[in-house]
Amino acid sequence: MPFPKIKDTQVVELIGRNRLGSEILRDGLDVAVPARDRGIDLIAYADLSSNVKTFVARPIQMKASSEASFSIDRKYKRVANLIIAYVWHVHDANATVTYALTYKEALAIARKYWGRAKGNSTSWKRGRYTTSKPSFQLRTLLEPFKITEGKWWEKVTGTPFKRRFGLRA
Repeated sequence: MPFPKIKDTQVVELIGRNRLGSEILRDGLDVAVPARDRGIDLIAYADLSSNVKTFVARPIQMKASSEASFSIDRKYKRVANLIIAYVWHVHDANATVTYALTYKEALAIARKYWGRAKGNSTSWKRGRYTTSKPSFQLRTLLEPFKITEGKWWEKVTGTPFKRRFGLRA
């Protein structure tokens, strides 16, 4: 029996943030939640005890939804080293999937998908590309950014993932 879709956007965001935090922790990173929301929902980081030579942190803007959706907003360009995490199907733990892209990667996919030259589309003039029904083509473009074990470590630190600290069997 399918799970009912969650309509309360605050609940969707909370479930998405908890899912995202769990994925990041699973990969041996730590998570911080900013006190204020200014375009950054979480900060993923590795410190000296996490097999890195220096402290490494990346801000994350999360886009959680009960369905599949993709968007990119020009306002996020100003956030250095931003990762945009798309958490889909938060209502069903068995179907939930996360994609993690830098702003530049998300913009490249948006431009390729919508086939518009830089800055020429009406929607981009308003500052945003968005769809609540990603096609097979868009899902295919996103597939390399799908989060699996180790992908958060690699995205945040830029180094290959290795099983760490006996956390995994």
